[in-house]
Amino acid sequence: MPQHPAPIVLDPAARDADAEHELLRAQGPAARIDILGVEAWSVSDPALLKELLTSPEVSKDARRHWPGFDEAVRTWPLALWVAATNMFTAYGGDHRRLRRTVAPAFSARRVAALRPVVEGIVEQLLDALGATPAGEVADLRDRLAYPLPIAVIGRLLGVPDDRATEFRSLVNDVFSTTLTPEEAASNAEQLYAMLDALIAAKRAAPGEDMASVLIALGENADGQGLAEEELRDTLLLMINAGYETTVNLIDQAVTHLLSDPDQLAHVRAGRASWTDVVEETLRHSPPVKHLPLRFAVTDIALPDGRTIAKGEAILASYAAANRHPGWHRDPHAFDVTRITKEHLAFGHGIHFCLGAALARMEAEIALEAFFDRFPDAAIAPGEGDMAPVASLISNGHRSLPVRLRPRQD
Repeated sequence: MPQHPAPIVLDPAARDADAEHELLRAQGPAARIDILGVEAWSVSDPALLKELLTSPEVSKDARRHWPGFDEAVRTWPLALWVAATNMFTAYGGDHRRLRRTVAPAFSARRVAALRPVVEGIVEQLLDALGATPAGEVADLRDRLAYPLPIAVIGRLLGVPDDRATEFRSLVNDVFSTTLTPEEAASNAEQLYAMLDALIAAKRAAPGEDMASVLIALGENADGQGLAEEELRDTLLLMINAGYETTVNLIDQAVTHLLSDPDQLAHVRAGRASWTDVVEETLRHSPPVKHLPLRFAVTDIALPDGRTIAKGEAILASYAAANRHPGWHRDPHAFDVTRITKEHLAFGHGIHFCLGAALARMEAEIALEAFFDRFPDAAIAPGEGDMAPVASLISNGHRSLPVRLRPRQD
């Protein structure tokens, strides 16, 4: 394996992610980094990243293409991100088969059919928030951003309402990058136990939900369905991808609009739409900062003459790429009137997020309804912990304290 200069060690708690992303961009199109003890190439140049995300020379199958896989499974806190067997970690024909199996869950027709469900859930959540006395503070991350996507993905997969809180806690820890390997392994074990219970319940009493559909496909045994391990890990992927990312999208959008009244004024005056808000949030503050991992199938020449050697790991650094100065003018400014809002928040190429349309719809519905119901809402400084979530992956706040109505004197 080639020798490289000492890598940049990424902060597991991401306490100053913006400065870290600036450091990565300063290294050129790719930078050598250490992510929780694993060395990789962080790619922050959007042109190079798009190229690698669409190249057959880059794989997500760690078992086949990463010499460090066996060691990582035993010792790396993020082992679940490379060891799961689903379309997220698949390559070539396996990826095409798995994606084809799951894609119907997120078809335009199915997403459109979920709109009244999303609207109903948002209405219930806002009704509950409306009971907050004037002047008191509500944590919008906890009371709006979290419960909406977990309820929607639960409805899609048929997760019982009384298990939603347990799933939430376990999924949170999948995105944590401050757990020990032992804590991460324990969390994965508990999460799989819950998935096994869900599968058993759906086998005993199938419904119209996607979990039941995927189980039935596997039991057809025609070679097109999912093997048992693939079924478990596909359900895991759908829960993870459909939950935490939407939480952060809503969290960041509300934070930006309440922190900069001029941006909210653009929307209220019709100079920008809620779609504009969502897309600028995805560009400026994407729900996922870094997405582990991909692997070089062969040596890959970089534009600056360096080489990603066969078998080396690649980290897609979406947040750093989205604000690359060569891509957008004044990239660090949050501007809902920005004409070009192109971003990589949902990935690019064959692994583009299947749930992107659903996440966008949830966020737009929630934002429009919230600001319509609470036009005087304001962030309540000092009333909650608005520090970043302690994660290299998840890009949100620990809480989002908001005063929904002015104090009554």
